[in-house]
Amino acid sequence: MAKKRSKNEIDWTDEEEEIIWVSKSEIKRDSEHLKKLGAELIELTPQNLEKIPLDDDLKDAIRQAQSFKLEARRRQIQFIGKLLRNRDPEPIQEALDKVKNRHNQQQALLHKLELVRDQLVNMGDSSLEHLLTEHPQLDRQHLRNLIRGAQKEREANKPPKNYREIFQYLKTEIAE
Repeated sequence: MAKKRSKNEIDWTDEEEEIIWVSKSEIKRDSEHLKKLGAELIELTPQNLEKIPLDDDLKDAIRQAQSFKLEARRRQIQFIGKLLRNRDPEPIQEALDKVKNRHNQQQALLHKLELVRDQLVNMGDSSLEHLLTEHPQLDRQHLRNLIRGAQKEREANKPPKNYREIFQYLKTEIAE
């Protein structure tokens, strides 16, 4: 004979889906993470912000926050965090990471160009030949003139005009 249940007794075995309990601390950590994500979005330039997949409400909130100062900015960041809670932050975070990584790659390339410039000025034609084998599109004569000018400027303790021009030339020809 089947046992009769009282109204207060709950049968947990019949329930198909499991209830996931989230602690208040975890909710706070998640919202803090979203606020930090919002703060990072505020720091982006308008060109980089366009590369992030955001809806119109979020873009407007970020643009407003960029014009605010101090306390108003803090409140706007909280609002952006609230808006982000209703959205999937993963694609936004991935796009932000790509934008930041691209910036890091550009910085690394510029540092490499500075090292190449230093080698060109210090070592002369031997490093120029090596550079021209890697990048045949460079103008040998123009670079040689700039290198000689930079060496003369250094010897005469003059401002490094040609030294800077070497970097600009390498930047336009190699980096782009």
